[in-house]
Amino acid sequence: MYKKVFNKKNAFYIYLVLATLDGLAIACVDSQPNWDDSGVTVFLIIIGAVIFGFLAEKKPWLTGLAVSCWIPLWAVVSTHNYGAFLALIPGFIGAYVGYYFKRGLK
Repeated sequence: MYKKVFNKKNAFYIYLVLATLDGLAIACVDSQPNWDDSGVTVFLIIIGAVIFGFLAEKKPWLTGLAVSCWIPLWAVVSTHNYGAFLALIPGFIGAYVGYYFKRGLK
């Protein structure tokens, strides 16, 4: 039963859901009123994107977006801060680093 559910075809979607949950958790922590450490937030985005870019093995742009899109969405909705879209950059960089690292190992 395990092999039927977790195969190469379904693995990407499972990792994408996990990347989305990771991004939501990072955005939840970042949106707290007493949280004022952008460096830690960027580090968490990069690490999450590298891990899921490595695991997903295809479409690194989508895994990077799944991890990093939640912070800008929350910032635009709550405070109209469009500068938060810069948080997408570390997500994409991290996802592509993980993706190309995995390709380099093959």
